Amino acid sequence: MAVITTSSAPRRGKGRRGDDMSNQVVGRTRIGGFFANTAGIILAIIMIFPAYWMINTAFKPANEILTFEPHFFPQHPTFDNIISAVKAPNFLLDLRNGLIITLLSTVSAIVVGFLGALAIARFRFYGRKALIVVILMVQMVPFIALLIPVFLLLNAVELTNTLTGITLLYMVLFLPYTIWTLRGFIANIPRELDEAALVDGCSRWQTFYRVILPLTGPGLVATSIYGFIQAWNEFIIIQTVNRPDHQNLMAWLVSNQTSRGTFWGPMMASALITSIPVVVFFLVIQRNIAAGLTAGAVKG
Repeated sequence: MAVITTSSAPRRGKGRRGDDMSNQVVGRTRIGGFFANTAGIILAIIMIFPAYWMINTAFKPANEILTFEPHFFPQHPTFDNIISAVKAPNFLLDLRNGLIITLLSTVSAIVVGFLGALAIARFRFYGRKALIVVILMVQMVPFIALLIPVFLLLNAVELTNTLTGITLLYMVLFLPYTIWTLRGFIANIPRELDEAALVDGCSRWQTFYRVILPLTGPGLVATSIYGFIQAWNEFIIIQTVNRPDHQNLMAWLVSNQTSRGTFWGPMMASALITSIPVVVFFLVIQRNIAAGLTAGAVKG
């Protein structure tokens, strides 16, 4: 009876070569990950350092700020800069103005933009594609290029130096981005959901706020972030159109620069204070930011 035997030596050799190749791949992956993580850490330090230096300078006395030897931590921490900024003329007034302008312009842009995006995404009408192209082209125009025409327009309707005029202006400036972004969310919601809701007895209005509105929630969050930050940080237009008693905190920051020089301590303290509302707003809606960045996602 013949017995057939096979040698296992080649298989062991092949296994060793496979293990060696696998180890090399793992080693290269680890080295690549190490360099990627190192580059990410360095980039994060570079981006965080200006914010850190702003906070550091806000709590330094004047003699430490103007010294040639850098101090990465305040040797004699003080709250004098923050107190000086809060007690400065027009600070509380411009803080109130900034909150009113930012909240009203953001909310109104979201409401009007959502209705416009709904009309573009769900209805077919003459000139629809041309309107989409115009909305996209308007976003390419920088705000500063519209400064003189906007001033002349607001002056003609007597809305210069008013909170109403600057709020309407910000709303109009944010509308193209709002409509374009929300259109993508609404367009990716299947029309079958609308039809199913209508079959179940819902009216057009009930279909709107029970089906479309909840599914567009992440888009509303992502868009509101952009509108809030833009309205809060803008200062060129409002400084040109309104007087100091009707400006926001970003325009107020310029008051720390005078012909005698720049008061770095109060200015950094003011910058720290003006950044707090944006940070608070971000912390409130941070849970919805990840969902908002995945534009067009549909939950069903």
